[in-house]
Amino acid sequence: MAFDVQVVIDCAEPARLAEFWAAALDYQAQPPPPGYASWDDLLREMGVPEEQWGSRSAVVDPDARGPRIFFQHVPEAKSVKNRLHLDVRAGGGLRGDERRNRLREEVQRLAGLGAEEVRTMDEMGEHWIVMRDPEGNEFCVT
Repeated sequence: MAFDVQVVIDCAEPARLAEFWAAALDYQAQPPPPGYASWDDLLREMGVPEEQWGSRSAVVDPDARGPRIFFQHVPEAKSVKNRLHLDVRAGGGLRGDERRNRLREEVQRLAGLGAEEVRTMDEMGEHWIVMRDPEGNEFCVT
């Protein structure tokens, strides 16, 4: 039996975080279902109150290889380290300085999108960089 995978991220601003992760992962905002010109049209037809329209967002891999990432508004602020995080795998089989340089380039790109670099890690022969997305969720560039 095959299953689709969806990653759900609790957040304060779903649209903002979806925009960041779409750019970070070369994903795109999930288009509305067939027959609807916009998500607003669908939500209006479903009777969802307008004040709830921005409470969710999703991004998808345009090549349909990676999981859908769903962002949902929650009232509480992030208060502890993530128990689950995403890795942005930029190293692609590279080694040594070539890999470090490629990771550094990706960190700079992500920082330009609104991420924050936290620390560089070197453990057990591996090198990666820990970052935070615009809402403080940790992720790694590997």
